[in-house]
Amino acid sequence: MKPSLVILTGAGISAESGLGTFRDTDGVWSKFDWRQLATPEGFANDPVAVHGFYNARRQGLVAAQPHAAHTALAELEAAWLASGGDFLLVTQNIDDLHERAGSRALVHMHGELFKARCGACEAVTDCRTDLSITDACTACGREGQMRPHVVWFGEIPLGMDEIFAALETATHFAAIGTSGTVWPAAGFAEAAKAAGARTWELSLEAGESGHFFDVTDYGPASETVPRWAKTMMDEIRA
Repeated sequence: MKPSLVILTGAGISAESGLGTFRDTDGVWSKFDWRQLATPEGFANDPVAVHGFYNARRQGLVAAQPHAAHTALAELEAAWLASGGDFLLVTQNIDDLHERAGSRALVHMHGELFKARCGACEAVTDCRTDLSITDACTACGREGQMRPHVVWFGEIPLGMDEIFAALETATHFAAIGTSGTVWPAAGFAEAAKAAGARTWELSLEAGESGHFFDVTDYGPASETVPRWAKTMMDEIRA
């Protein structure tokens, strides 16, 4: 059977780069109201406030840097694909740290902070500066329709067909830095396990889907992920 590795990453892998998590006791949603800042209704009610929130996060991302875990996953991707296997990295994160580290076989299921989307024509464009309600879409020319290209509460995550197709044929699955509480990502470990995959959980602490993992390793991602990636690369090179 052709080896197929699917990896899911969450906010825990970006935390060591200085980016805040969302659902921890001191996370982003403990300081801000997600109903006002991360829903279509919140954007319709006060687009200026929503743009201000994401503009600040975009500015913070510019200064962030990938760390050893991001680099290790990019190296594992290259080695896995070179061995003839299938590889997919699925991230819940809206930052671009995986790309900056060299990852390419990547799906941003919750969107990307450095992109904007037009609510009128759905065109997606690069965006590394502040957005405002006066910006015009470069594709259709409409003003006041640009929004962050992120998946808000109540919206369907991106790339789900590709993700579940990969999970159905996965022989290996790892969840990294994710609590296992947010659906549909919370069901990925179960789906991979049902497909017969060997499963790993790498996180600071056990998540809510722990019973679906064959192997667990708890600690900072910058330590657990390079260690696990080396083991995986040694396995495919043996």
